[in-house]
Amino acid sequence: MVISSAIFPIFYEKVTKTADGNDRLSFLGYDFLNTELYSYSLAVSFLVVALMSPILSSIADYTGNKKIFMKFFTYLGAFSTMMLFFFDGRETVNIGLIFSVLASIGFWGGLVFYNAFLPEIAPPEKQDYASALGFTYGYIGSVMLMIFNLLMIMEPGWFGIENPTLPARISFLSVGIWWILFAQIPFAKLPDNIYENPPPFQRNYLLKGYEKLFSVLKEIRYQPYLRRFLYAFFLYSFAAQTIFYVAGIFGSKELGLPTAKLITTILVVQLVGIIGALSFAKIAEKIGNIRALQIVLIVWIIITVIAYYLDKSDPNVEYWFYFLGGLVGMVMGSIQTLSRSTYSKMLPDDPGVHTTYFSFYDVFEKIAIVLGTFAFGYLEWLTGSMRSAILLMLVFFALAWIIVGPLHTYFKNSFSAAIKKNENQTT
Repeated sequence: MVISSAIFPIFYEKVTKTADGNDRLSFLGYDFLNTELYSYSLAVSFLVVALMSPILSSIADYTGNKKIFMKFFTYLGAFSTMMLFFFDGRETVNIGLIFSVLASIGFWGGLVFYNAFLPEIAPPEKQDYASALGFTYGYIGSVMLMIFNLLMIMEPGWFGIENPTLPARISFLSVGIWWILFAQIPFAKLPDNIYENPPPFQRNYLLKGYEKLFSVLKEIRYQPYLRRFLYAFFLYSFAAQTIFYVAGIFGSKELGLPTAKLITTILVVQLVGIIGALSFAKIAEKIGNIRALQIVLIVWIIITVIAYYLDKSDPNVEYWFYFLGGLVGMVMGSIQTLSRSTYSKMLPDDPGVHTTYFSFYDVFEKIAIVLGTFAFGYLEWLTGSMRSAILLMLVFFALAWIIVGPLHTYFKNSFSAAIKKNENQTT
């Protein structure tokens, strides 16, 4: 959270703008708006992950060794994050962009394997709660580290710091150390190769990776309800993830809010996210996953409308931004946990293909984010404002709401059958 939504985007926007307000950068021989370039760098990182994850996850399915891949991407992400310590202004923007891309690849690449453990450690009726609990612990960890970093940024004198860029850069360093430290828990505790799959290096894994991806694509053609869910998931991921990644920069550039207030808003997002993830898991138990998702999508639509009409000249703009942060926190954790658990319940019974199916899920999400962040940057360049790009997201939320609705009856019936089957197997 420190890197993706709070300190790094805000720090990047501040240090890549000159004292006279020039926010244009030259990169690889081309001229960009600084925030436009940041959106494109996010798109590149997600595109790389989308291209890699089918290969890696199919290898993990065949060898059963998901954990070794999760370790590789975790260490790639953590050490790349620590290298951001050396990004301190326009002169070192290459370092900032390159290592932020590598850190993003590390985080999202590892998440492919992390997600695929869910159906192996929880039965269908427990997956909503397990998924929500995972995000909840993540939000709690984010808040703990964010509070330390926020204190360092707001009161650098307490830590004997005089260089104005040093508090943020130390924050990047702390994230890498924190990441490595707590990753040792799943590395030690999660099961590995529980299906005793054959040893590696017996097939052409490059071709096998894409072969499995296309086999899932063919299978989904005959699973109309799963296909419908993925269409909706693609649309709302396009919008929600893009808003999440650019929210800090939007508050800084469009609304002129100071760094401390922006980071405070992100803290609100984390704290409310804890409540949101758990609350909507309970709501899903009462009214079903699909109805709960539709409620979340309506809240996202409200968020985009309010954000579009925010104006820096409004004396209450700070409080409106806090309110929006609370709403985003409520629905960001909710949409993540509901999406993951809903998809998990719709997978085939064969546990040996779970990683490949989750790879397909992740590829859909990453391509959505690639298109979303690229479209956001392009619209900002085209219109000179982030507002039109924010409003565009409303269209995608509305389309997703329409597409996902008919799944309610089917999903309710099939989930009841899955619970009964699981009870019979337990007996």
